[in-house]
Amino acid sequence: MVVSATTRPAAGWRRVVAGAVAILSAFVLAACEPAGGSQRASGPAIGPLINPGEPVRVALLAPGGSGSADLEWLSRSLKNAARMAAADAQGASIDLRVYDTGTSTEQAVAQANAAADAGAQIIVGPLFAEGANAVGNAMRPRNINVLTFSNNAEIAGGNVFILGNSFANVADRLVAYGTRQGKRNIYVVAEDDIAGQLGGRAIETAIARNGARLAGRSNHSVSVTGIDAVTPQIVAAAQSGQVDAVFMTANNQAVLPYLTEKLAAAGVRSPVTQMMGLTRWDQPANRISMPQLQEGWFAIPDQGLKAQFDARYRSAHGEQPHELASLAYDGVAAIASLARSGKRNALTTTGLTQNAGFAGVGGVFRLRPDGTSERALAVATLRGNRLVILEPAPRGFGGGFGF
Repeated sequence: MVVSATTRPAAGWRRVVAGAVAILSAFVLAACEPAGGSQRASGPAIGPLINPGEPVRVALLAPGGSGSADLEWLSRSLKNAARMAAADAQGASIDLRVYDTGTSTEQAVAQANAAADAGAQIIVGPLFAEGANAVGNAMRPRNINVLTFSNNAEIAGGNVFILGNSFANVADRLVAYGTRQGKRNIYVVAEDDIAGQLGGRAIETAIARNGARLAGRSNHSVSVTGIDAVTPQIVAAAQSGQVDAVFMTANNQAVLPYLTEKLAAAGVRSPVTQMMGLTRWDQPANRISMPQLQEGWFAIPDQGLKAQFDARYRSAHGEQPHELASLAYDGVAAIASLARSGKRNALTTTGLTQNAGFAGVGGVFRLRPDGTSERALAVATLRGNRLVILEPAPRGFGGGFGF
């Protein structure tokens, strides 16, 4: 949902923003203690050895039972996608069992323990970072790995792997592409909430990693008055001659249209000053025709592969899948792929982090030893009120992968 910030008082706009991003912002909630602890990127392998000839027992933790229509659709999509992946697991047998967690961290831990008591060898889910962190801590003494749907790298490590597309992954893709196009002086604009600050940190890390230059940074509150206050700083920087690109977190959905509208009105817009964003600019669909978003850069999965999955899902289940449904398919399909290889250590941290990666719904991806995921993404823009791919998603992890 996008709200026109120009016609709504600031206080009301803030309330609508909070409701619009309740699911996604909780998806990246910071947690107190990473489940990996001191074994974040090293240490002995975690996870049970399996008999490749027997069914792999997989527990899916989905946010069913929350009472929210949006979360029930998401939960249903995750369950259906996971079952599709299990059915597709030729050469491997997946014993998939589903557990509803609602939105409660305590319920997520209780259901994870119930799954482990029933013999689960690996857990896919839960959705929210706080719950995933707690589940990881509960499963570590039980030697069980957790593939969470979260995209919050702060909780990754040890026995917790994030399947979600992290801010770091998106930032690396766009900054690497930008530097190849001569956009090396990058100004960062971030919300002052948790997700915005995590996103801003990811962009700064990507700038350093790719040999670009941090040209400055502005933080703003998630409100009309907050954006209005910071806009002159961004405009002055963009017009200084020392900035090639403005990279915005814009994690809250109402921020992007309003912020870019204010900047465009002051003469700051793509492609003279390249606008870049951590979030998808083509969703919701009414953004595609917004003039201030034309020629901005953002990253998306392989749309051809995603369309194939969506068509299969609609045919089987009679509705469009939630955007995050692909994560459940990817998680279960990766487990099936590893089991099919016949290796006893398929579900250990060693097996899960095979360098070749996996073929996912939106392109290839792999799990890293530090618990994060690396996903192939295309660089896209909006041009002439339509989505245009500037650089397709790589098809493998060989040379020139672009991250």
